[in-house]
Amino acid sequence: MGASLTVEGLRICAGASTLVDNLSFSVRPGEVLALIGESGSGKTTTALALMGHAREGCRIAGGRVQIGDTDVLALDARARRALRGRTVAYIAQSAAASFNPSRTLMDQVVEPTVIHGLCKRADAEAKAVQLFRELALPDPEGIGARYPHQVSGGQLQRLMAAMALIGDPDLVILDEPTTALDVTTQIEVLRAFRRVVRERRATAVYVSHDLAVVAQMADHILVLRNGSMRELNTTGQILAAPADDYTKSLLAAARPVARAPAPAGNDEPELLLEVRQLSAGYGPVDAQGRPAKPILEGIDLKLYRGQAIGVIGESGSGKTTLARAVAGLLKPSSGSVLFHGRELKPTLQQRERDELRRIQIVFQMADTALNPSQTIERILARPLEFYKGLRGEPLRKRIRELLDLVKLPQTVAGRLPGGLSGGQKQRVNLARALAAEPDLILCDEVTSALDTVVGAAVLDLMAELRRELGVSYLFISHDLHTVRAVCDEIVVMQHGRKLAQVARADYDRGPHHPYYELLARSVPELRCGWLDEMDRTAALASS
Repeated sequence: MGASLTVEGLRICAGASTLVDNLSFSVRPGEVLALIGESGSGKTTTALALMGHAREGCRIAGGRVQIGDTDVLALDARARRALRGRTVAYIAQSAAASFNPSRTLMDQVVEPTVIHGLCKRADAEAKAVQLFRELALPDPEGIGARYPHQVSGGQLQRLMAAMALIGDPDLVILDEPTTALDVTTQIEVLRAFRRVVRERRATAVYVSHDLAVVAQMADHILVLRNGSMRELNTTGQILAAPADDYTKSLLAAARPVARAPAPAGNDEPELLLEVRQLSAGYGPVDAQGRPAKPILEGIDLKLYRGQAIGVIGESGSGKTTLARAVAGLLKPSSGSVLFHGRELKPTLQQRERDELRRIQIVFQMADTALNPSQTIERILARPLEFYKGLRGEPLRKRIRELLDLVKLPQTVAGRLPGGLSGGQKQRVNLARALAAEPDLILCDEVTSALDTVVGAAVLDLMAELRRELGVSYLFISHDLHTVRAVCDEIVVMQHGRKLAQVARADYDRGPHHPYYELLARSVPELRCGWLDEMDRTAALASS
């Protein structure tokens, strides 16, 4: 199985602008080529063109894309549709935006085999269950009966991978497939992807901004900037001795640098947020008030003004549920949330407007957090009008300032979210939260969709806001390196419970809770062969 991929002179335009300019490369069966570059560099645009697809407003203006003996760009629309899901499969960055909320997961995972008539429904379901096992999904026999909203973001991303792989494609396009995964799950998914490529001799193109992940997956790396190729070489050569200055800047940004904590004042620190014995979950409640699906169990937490606390744990551990309960998006089943010493009402509808302003949340899934029918200017204007009463030129001026804050060009103001890259949409999310001038920002994987350069800039911005404005952060992430670089303390969660809390001074001093140590060992290192070493160590430990 597998067919070589050849791209020659690919050119993609949007109006008078050139998004991808004269791009050429090739990938042989069993190999992985990684496309890396900052947000908006043309990575995903290039990946979509490999299926003969261009985003709305874009067109493939020239070049050749050949999979085996098939010239993809020479096919008509019907032939291209027949190609997708069978010859070439695409694993998108945002699983939440790719699943139909009204259909079961199994119905959607087996759909490619049904459409292309590859096997009977019963055989497709059996194959899907096997893929669920390989992708380390919980309850592989039963998870297919659930709906998209009933699984975590990381689980949904793996289900999308199963949907793409079930048709045994020749070419697999992986567009940030581990963005939403915690580090322990990420290792299992990376192993599964490598097995698929190696055992089936599939050809793979891996789009990512995570160079540590790329180092484990890719045989070659192609560096893009503004739609043009800056460097193409083996992974080992690029990591050891990059030739291009831009590649060097990407590698430098991929190594997290500790951001200085907010300076301590002379007075006693002000307690901003206190969570007391908080429990929460989903579904109907019983006579004792316990939800049908409990998620959080008795969480205690204190956060001071100007402080940043990181919350880490595997997918489904309750990190996002904690943020939703603090924000008032989910009513707790028991416990309380105090803000500035005052107990908050359990739901948004019961809270005062100024309380809403002071606690803002930046969601993990940028694709589903922004209204697709509103311009970026309108999205940013709404909190400014609602909380600040701004109108006219003062409103437009503040929008320009917010775009500058998050390193977005002024030209995006008139665009719709669909016209932005994933990283750009996430920066709009952050700008919308900053518009309210909050005391506390609940950051739910805010840098997971950002490339290393922009992600580092956003983290620098957040550190600057801490120092200058005293903004506090509850920083939810699966990236332990980033959390260690940003946060003063780390809360470790598993199965809805708080296992440990580690102060900055103790990050490198043990012993720590075994689960924290597991998370620390599971963070990919920026060097070739790290995953192979992990596999060898695990094999020796089990023998």
